[in-house]
Amino acid sequence: MSAKKTALIIGASRGLGLGLVKRLTEQGWDVTATVRDPLHSDALKAVPGVHIQTLDMDEQSSLEVLTHNLKDQSYDLLFVNAGISGPKHDNPTDATAGELGQLFLTNAVAPIRLAKRFVNHIRPETGVIAFMSSVLGSVTMPDAPEMALYKASKAALNSMTNTFVTQLGENKPTVLSMHPGWVRTDMGGEGADIDVQTSVNGMVEQLERFAGKGGHHFVNYKGETIPW
Repeated sequence: MSAKKTALIIGASRGLGLGLVKRLTEQGWDVTATVRDPLHSDALKAVPGVHIQTLDMDEQSSLEVLTHNLKDQSYDLLFVNAGISGPKHDNPTDATAGELGQLFLTNAVAPIRLAKRFVNHIRPETGVIAFMSSVLGSVTMPDAPEMALYKASKAALNSMTNTFVTQLGENKPTVLSMHPGWVRTDMGGEGADIDVQTSVNGMVEQLERFAGKGGHHFVNYKGETIPW
């Protein structure tokens, strides 16, 4: 019998992260998932077999603890899902330095910092590192001007990911920048196109499809390529 596939999901207390955990465990994966506040993770705790770790991705000290706790683990998948929508201003230039720093730290810098810590825990050649990006991170996307800062943070994540990939050595894992679709979550809103299950079912299909292919791909949950 082949060993179970293993996954580390960053940001899984609700929404798409929680949905990914549920889908992967349904398919027999051994899943470790992180939350910022274990006191608000009842839905995740209800998933059979999931291993829960505490992580505030923005805090170096919290990342140090997670790295230590998981130092002996290897994974077929690292999926960095955690992110924020950012400040709400009619004019994006009204954002404060603190708001901008928080947005770009959480959405663009912290995911790459985490991936650098765990890249050597991902199985070479067959492993996948996935970042939750967005079609709004494509600089060809003119829509949603009211989300200009969020769009910029996801474009920054894509750019940071490109640089990260160029710095990987031999036996690189496959790297995916994934657009989950417009999903009915707290961030996506009730008027979004698809539900969480549709999105995560599609994303898991793409994670399996791209495993072992190598390279860096910007795709949606259907596997369609998105222009950078």
